[in-house]
Amino acid sequence: MLKDKLSRIKLLLTDCDGVLTDGGVYYGETGEALKRFDIRDGMGVERLRNFAGVATGIITGELSPSLIKRAEKLKITELHLGAKDKPAVFKEILSRLNLQPEEVAYIGDDTNDLEIMKLAGVTACPANAISFVKEVAAVVCENNGGHGCFREVAELIIASRQAEKPVGLLYETITLNTGNKIGPGEPCYIIAEIGINHNGSLEIAKKLIDEAVAAKATAVKFQKRTPEICVPKDQWNIMRDTPWGRISYIDYKRKTEFGIAEYATIDQYCKKQGIDWFVSTWDVEAVDFMEQFDTPLYKLASASLTDFPLINRILLTGKPLMLSTGMSTNKEIDDAVNLVKAFDENYPLLIAHSTSAYPCKPEELNLKMIQTLGSKFPGIPIGYSGHETGLATTVAAVSLGAIFVERHFTLDRAMWGSDHAASVEPQGFQRLVRDIRDVETATGDGIKKVYESELGAMKRLRVNISDDYKDKSLV
Repeated sequence: MLKDKLSRIKLLLTDCDGVLTDGGVYYGETGEALKRFDIRDGMGVERLRNFAGVATGIITGELSPSLIKRAEKLKITELHLGAKDKPAVFKEILSRLNLQPEEVAYIGDDTNDLEIMKLAGVTACPANAISFVKEVAAVVCENNGGHGCFREVAELIIASRQAEKPVGLLYETITLNTGNKIGPGEPCYIIAEIGINHNGSLEIAKKLIDEAVAAKATAVKFQKRTPEICVPKDQWNIMRDTPWGRISYIDYKRKTEFGIAEYATIDQYCKKQGIDWFVSTWDVEAVDFMEQFDTPLYKLASASLTDFPLINRILLTGKPLMLSTGMSTNKEIDDAVNLVKAFDENYPLLIAHSTSAYPCKPEELNLKMIQTLGSKFPGIPIGYSGHETGLATTVAAVSLGAIFVERHFTLDRAMWGSDHAASVEPQGFQRLVRDIRDVETATGDGIKKVYESELGAMKRLRVNISDDYKDKSLV
């Protein structure tokens, strides 16, 4: 049965020209041959990796430099260019990776793919493949090569995996591409949200990252907007006093946005420091921008919970999505979750309880919503995004079941900017992380036991000692 064969696949190999591309040849300024790739196929590579644990490889006679760049962007390391003997390359891969032929699928489209297709466990071809190939392919795609054929095969493999596991439980624990895990039994994933508290300064951002590392936070988070999209036009020319003088609101928002140079520096800096980093994206173009970086997940701010085009764009990346639920009704939360589940029933989703007041009064924190959300959405990690001024309530959120927590982070609450007053300073964040880890340790396993440290008191204070403890250590 085809579905059973697909469920055993660990590596999907593909030809390039006519499968990953439309078969056309384009030329760069220096005359080098270039190719046109379909973005849907690239997303198929990412989804295969995230949802099925299946790697992708390319075996081709092509030598196009654009193929090398494309593979690098998609993190395809099994890249074989200029292959004259495809079956020999196939056998070498099997031997090196210790794979069986039935664990490898292959997509081809022309006569030079026929011999390798005889070796693979599952074979596929695009809709416009040569007739000889269609006759031997187990899957003939509806899409032409370079127009979503690879994505089509990828989704078949993903669907075969999901059928093996109970719906809603596949991503109870989410493993990020950094190796960190978010889920029951894992250490609380603690996020220091820098947001826009860097005030447009890369040096301040670096200092905040340093302090987050010193506090032993798991991750830092920023915010990414396209000001021209996110700022209503009727607010563009409102004048505002800022550290850069009196400027328009749109210019102020531009000043606080980092671009490619800053985020490239942040990416390398966080990797060097050994801390995760990611962003809240506020518009579709911001997601397109962030896809240049291999961040472990995306956060959707509470204000964006009803922005379905933005949610759909994030879903296409295949990366875990963290939804924040401040300023939202139960129906709005349900609608957002249903949108994600309609896209993929087992999409790696996280939900953060939140109240969108800055700072938030204790009586409006409503921490029991963490348990309510956990009961309503079994299998989905539930966390907490807090905007209060103290630390105790965030620690309480963990004791109530929050699997991840997020607090705004600043060097000084007195700094200029909208989020600093509701943020935690470095020493406070160190105490927060320490107290959360103490709570995790103190929570235990719920199994009653008598500890060795209690035996001395038992001997001194108890009249009748259980036979289980009448040993030499108590005499």
